[in-house]
Amino acid sequence: MAAEPKPLCDEREFAAILRDLVDGDAPRLFAIVEEYGVREDAWVAAWGIDLGDHAEVLSVDGGFRLTTEKPETAVRLFAASGGVTAHLVWVPEPT
Repeated sequence: MAAEPKPLCDEREFAAILRDLVDGDAPRLFAIVEEYGVREDAWVAAWGIDLGDHAEVLSVDGGFRLTTEKPETAVRLFAASGGVTAHLVWVPEPT
């Protein structure tokens, strides 16, 4: 019978290791905001998550979902309609 593996460290130290793992690999959240006219009006058109190797974007009205190589690519798609300027706005990271 194989011996049970021993823990690498105590619970507190392991919890700190897990926090560091998550902090170092956490995705970034962003919004795509559509501006109408020149600062006349704006609304959040989509929310996204930058996973490092790609980004996932969901429209707020549920009309579509897309996967892009990077968030900036999705912004260009939202800027395709006339009279609309799309902005990439990063959600502030918690402090």
